[in-house]
Order: sequence, then structure tokens, then C-alpha cells
Amino acid sequence: MIRGVELWLRALARLRGCCQLGIWLGLLTVSVNASSAQLIVLGVAQDAGYPQIDCYEPRCLDLWEDLELQSGATSLAVVNRQGRVLLFDAAPELPEQLYVLWRHSKARVSDIDGIFLTHAHMGHYLGLAHLGKEAVGAREVPVYVMPRFKQFLERNGPWSQLVTERNIVLREVKEAQWVTVNDVRVKPMLVPHRDEYSETVGFVIEARQRVLYLPDIDKWGKWAWNLAEVLETVDWAFIDASFFGQGELPGRDMSLIPHPTVSETMTLLADIPEVEKSKVRFIHMNHTNPLLRKASPEREAVLAAGFGIARPGEVLDLAP
Repeated sequence: MIRGVELWLRALARLRGCCQLGIWLGLLTVSVNASSAQLIVLGVAQDAGYPQIDCYEPRCLDLWEDLELQSGATSLAVVNRQGRVLLFDAAPELPEQLYVLWRHSKARVSDIDGIFLTHAHMGHYLGLAHLGKEAVGAREVPVYVMPRFKQFLERNGPWSQLVTERNIVLREVKEAQWVTVNDVRVKPMLVPHRDEYSETVGFVIEARQRVLYLPDIDKWGKWAWNLAEVLETVDWAFIDASFFGQGELPGRDMSLIPHPTVSETMTLLADIPEVEKSKVRFIHMNHTNPLLRKASPEREAVLAAGFGIARPGEVLDLAP
């Protein structure tokens, strides 16, 4: 029966020209554990998704035809025992991501108790537009943001219309202060990044188990925290893997790009215990990152070193 549904959905996706639906099909075979909170990986790509606009090189051509290899921008969801939802970032692919949640737990927009936003770059908040009156016309969805980000949304259209129409309600959060929503606690942690319109934060998410969600950072050496020490305090860590290493962008010195490469992160964590390495899930991968390609040597090397790579549809039980 499941296989028949999967085939029907793939056919429907192609007929509709939906470029993202295929990545969500893996969740169809996952049942809800009513006794626990669960984390669902909704997207693993850098802001512009995978494949990226105007990319018709060999690494992209096959992807335009194969829905299952595609991914939307990085986003996580936590579903609690009662089927209530917290989203972490609102990707441009929000409609497809909410379809995943509906297939997984029958959750609707009205079941979202909060959207926690890391920063004001396109892949992390453009999905809010789907909550407006041109689309679902949501009613008072809580959106948790840092102070400067709150001002940006209040003062700039079209986001300000979401506020005045009460599609969303902005709730200010502060550095290192816990926020409790139902039975889930969330703490923002400031990280250095390009802050043109807002602060940038990662989140510690606690639902018995603790998860670090940190999709964007300039370099680990600029952060106020030691990554290895932070890993000791969490059970899972979804961290920035925008680029893999040198040579990925022709003509560019990767050491000057304000993201830690996966190679740099692996070197930084090379001497930590294996159990700590196994907590890592690399996420937020640019379309040039070979970790997105199945069976690439780089992907195999990361896994062989004891680290993990986030994948769309991955589900973690946070309260065993």
C-alpha cells in the first residue's frame, strides 16, 4: 500500500511540476511514536536549495529530473506527543515541508505553536510569506526572533503586513535565555555571521534530549563557544556544512569564505571521542558540496570518520 502511495505521489509531483515534493517521500513510511517528541529534518540545502537556480552543469542536470535527489533549504521540525509543531527556520519550500508534517502526523498550520528563526537570509525566513492572506491566511502563528530581527520584520514589507494582519505574532527572544513552548525548551545562542538585517543565532532545543541547530556561522574560531565543549552538552548537533573544502568554487580561496568548511570542522574535531563525533549531522550544504551526492568520495570519507550527514526525511526520537 505504501509503495502504491509513493508511486502516485511521484507521478502527481511530475504532473504539477513540483521540484521539491520527491525529497519528502521518505517520511511516508515513518509512523508517529505517540509517547515521544520527534525531530524531523525537512531540508538540508543552503538557502537556494538543491539544485540551485540557473545551474545546468552535470552535477545539476540529473537533479532537475530526479525529485528524490533534490532538497529544499535547511529546516527542522519538532512534533510533540500531542502533535503540536515547532519549526526551526521557514524555508522558501514551506508548503512542501508542511505537507511532510501532515503526512507524518496530520499536523496543519493551526498546529504550529512556534517558528524559531535563526536570521534574515532568504533560506531561513522567506517561507513566512506563505502564511499571508495571498496564501493560507494563517492566524497569529507565534514567530520567535531576536530584537533586531523583530524590528526588521515590523518595519519592512511584505513582512510588516503579516504582523499588521495578525497572520503572525512576533515574540522576542534573548541570547542564552530559555523559552518554553509546551513541553519543549529552546535557547538562542548568538553566532558570528553576515548580519545585514538581523542577528544570527543557533538554537539549543530540549525535549529530554538536546539538539544544537546551527546552520550558519562565519568561522568556529570567531564563536564565543568551543564547539567540542558544546557537543558534550547535547545529544545531536546539526551544524554548518555550506562548503566541503578547497577547490569547490573555482577561482575562490575557500579559506576566505565566511563559513567553516566541512574539512576544517573535521580537523577541529579530529581528536574528540567517537561518541561525540557521532552526534554531528552536517547540514546547510551548498549545491556545490559533494556531500549532497550519493557515494561521492567526500561523503564516504565523512561517514568513515564517524560524523553524520543530515538527510531530508530523517527522524530522531528526542524522548525515548
